[in-house]
Amino acid sequence: MARYRTPLYTIASIAAVALLGGSLTGCTSIAANPQTGNYAAVLGNAPATANDTPYSQALMCLGAYARNYNITPPRIAVGRINDLTGAMSQVTGTQLTQGASLFAMTAVGRAGGRLVERYDTAVPEIELKYANSKLLSDSPERAGQDPSNYRKVFAGEIAGSQYYIVGGITELNSNIRSSGVGAYPGGSSTNSLKGVYTNQVYVTNVAMDLRLVDSQSQEVVDLVSYQKQIIGYQVSAGVFDFFHGTIIDVSGGKSAVEPSHLAVRTLVERAVFEFLAKAYGLNDTRGCLPPESDPLRT
Repeated sequence: MARYRTPLYTIASIAAVALLGGSLTGCTSIAANPQTGNYAAVLGNAPATANDTPYSQALMCLGAYARNYNITPPRIAVGRINDLTGAMSQVTGTQLTQGASLFAMTAVGRAGGRLVERYDTAVPEIELKYANSKLLSDSPERAGQDPSNYRKVFAGEIAGSQYYIVGGITELNSNIRSSGVGAYPGGSSTNSLKGVYTNQVYVTNVAMDLRLVDSQSQEVVDLVSYQKQIIGYQVSAGVFDFFHGTIIDVSGGKSAVEPSHLAVRTLVERAVFEFLAKAYGLNDTRGCLPPESDPLRT
């Protein structure tokens, strides 16, 4: 009778699987760290950094210009800047940020503008209601001791805006251009080594339309429309082979996409720079906006 011998590489594979199974079994028993109270350490330790765009320094330069020449910035409110593209994803929901109004507020602040709140007025409205009922006090510890211990409401105490910014994200063109190469080398037999290599690049773009409105006359005093292209790439490679009856499948790659939300912030900051440069009377913007930041402007 012939004796069957198990190949050494099969025994090694079984041992590796058993070792892996034992290690995974240990992973199912998790206890909280008595020092931290956590089950697991948080991955990553990157610090919070400034969220700048190519126009952030230009906005701060604009604010410095207003201070140096004693220019009183206009009071500006920011209204709704909605995503009007309707672009949706089954995985992430809306494809573009819903926070463009907040981007505009930050941009106005960076440029030295005076902001008045009109976006979320829930807190001042409830405080005004309490103040009118004489329930609101800036010294609540004196309640019941002083009959005049309540915040007074005076006519004209809320600052009005001179201008407000509104608009929307109006375009998202998902693939205006793409290119790539692919290679699939390998032998002709079914069990020969085979490989694959792909390299793809694609470009999308996003656009925004904003307007600056006079708060009293409701006249649109300025409007802008800007677009920004977004680039992404994907590179992958792999090999596939049968080795003595064992399948070997090894692959790897990398990909990167320029952040679309940051692209929206870039558009907002470029538009706010345009609005406030005119409001400050800065006709020659080249001192704050070098050509490399805005190649279409000379």
